[in-house]
Order: sequence, then structure tokens, then C-alpha cells
Amino acid sequence: MLAGWLRGIVFMGGLGAAAWLGWCVWRGWGVTAALGPVLALLGLNALVLGLEQVMAAGVHGHDPVPRPGSVRRAGAWWREAVASARAFGWSMPFASQRWPDRLAGAIGSVQGGRGVLLVHGYLCNRGFWNRWYPRLQAQGIPFVGLSLEPVFGSIDDYADQLDRALVQLQRATGQAPLVVCHSMGGLVLRAWRRARLQRGDTADVTDARVHHVLTIGTPHCGTWLARFGRQTNAVQMRRDSPWLQGLANSESAAWRARFTCVWSDCDNVVFPPCCGALEGAASVHRPGRGHQDLLDDPAVFDLALALRPGA
Repeated sequence: MLAGWLRGIVFMGGLGAAAWLGWCVWRGWGVTAALGPVLALLGLNALVLGLEQVMAAGVHGHDPVPRPGSVRRAGAWWREAVASARAFGWSMPFASQRWPDRLAGAIGSVQGGRGVLLVHGYLCNRGFWNRWYPRLQAQGIPFVGLSLEPVFGSIDDYADQLDRALVQLQRATGQAPLVVCHSMGGLVLRAWRRARLQRGDTADVTDARVHHVLTIGTPHCGTWLARFGRQTNAVQMRRDSPWLQGLANSESAAWRARFTCVWSDCDNVVFPPCCGALEGAASVHRPGRGHQDLLDDPAVFDLALALRPGA
């Protein structure tokens, strides 16, 4: 669904740009004028991301994380603009199936050891992980990338989709998978556990179905930015929302010990920075990284590999 929406937006933008280019050629205007729509779209994207950084700086307040300087924020803004244009302009609308799920390991092997389940965040699909798939495949690691549907709805509605993917990887590899989640995806995994307990599964059995959880830029305590969202899943991600409080009350210390949370002082979506950490979980700070740019951090990918023992 999301891929179709994004393709439509890109297609309409392309038609508008083509019409403008034709007009510029007919009028004899220069190349700069002809490229105007493209530059305007890229500029608008960069402007929005810059506004998010300004808001993040404004609400940093008394967060225990030291306030990043303007140079660090500027670097995060630039890298985030590149990552955002790539993800929303190509990977998710046109290349979300470029790297299909891989349940076998390297060529010639029956299994590639422990699998990895990749769970995207709000307003994304599996194409968001396109820079990770070939690296996992090159190392013979089985993986499944979800495209959560519907795009807008309750986070609780994604539990069954995630459950099926866990079963798929467990059957293919014989081992509980490592689950890597970006942004809202970490809340999806936490909501999945609560749903299983509500259905009568025991905590021990449910927890054992997940080897470890790596969350990247997940708003475990909500985010200030979510106040502008009106969709159910956005409302659930508001700071200390009743939904988040209920989720926290359903969790044990043993469950949270399975989490490693990566967050950044320059996250332009999850802020203040403390919102990206989860009490009782391991915490990893990657300074100077934007929300999407965290996935481009080589140290984050290496951390995922390190959390995948028993392969």
C-alpha cells in the first residue's frame, strides 16, 4: 500500500517536472530554471528535516544527554536529508522487493544459522532496509523484512504479522531470531509480546521465541514530535501516552534484559534523546546521527552481527 502511495507521489511530481522542463525549453530558459521543481522538492525535504532539528534542540531541556552543538546537528541534518531522499524517493516506492526474504544461508548450505527479522517504523515498508539486505545475504544470514499493514492504525494490529514472521524464521533455522527494529518497529515487537500474553501464552515461552531485540531510534517513552500526528499509531507514540504506560506495565525485567537500544542525541524524530532508551535494557548512544541515518552507521550494523551468537 505505502509503495503505491509513494509511487503516485513521485509519478505526479515527475509529470509536473516534465511539464515545467518542456515549458522552460519552449521559452528558452536556462538549465537552472528547468531543474527548479527538483531543487524545490529536495529543498522542501531538507527544510522539514531542518525544522525537526530546530524543534529537537528547542525541547532538549534538562535531558541528561549533553546538548549537541550546532556543527554536529548540521552534519546530522545533511546526512538525514540524503538518507530520506533515498528512502522515500527510491527504496520504498520502487525497490521494496529488490531483495526478497532469504530463509536459506549461503549458497550450498542448508541453513545460515540464526535468522534476523527486520521491522520498520512509522510510514515505511521493507524497502527501508535495502542497504542491510545485501550485507546480510553476503554473509549467508537468513532474514525476513516486514511491510506492516495498514500504514495507519493501532500498533497492536501488527502483532499477528510479526508473529508469522517469527514462526517463519524459527522453522527455517531452528533458532529464535534476532529482531532488529527501527523507530515504531520496536514498539510493535513490545506490543506483540503483550498480545501473546493476553492470548494465554506464558512469559517464558513467549520470551524464548526472541533471541535478542535491537531497537534503533525507537520512541520507547514516546516522542515530542508525535503531538502533531492524528493517526492512532502516532497518538500512541506521544510522550508517556496511556498506551505506552500500559505496555510498560505488562513487561518484566527479564524481558527488557533482552533489549539493546541504540539512540542519538541528534535524532530529529525521537526527542528528547532520553526517549530512545528503555529502562532495564542495554543502551548504546551513537552521537551525531539523524533518525534514518542511524541505519547507515556501520557501527550499528556491526552491533547487530555481534548480538547474533549461536549462528
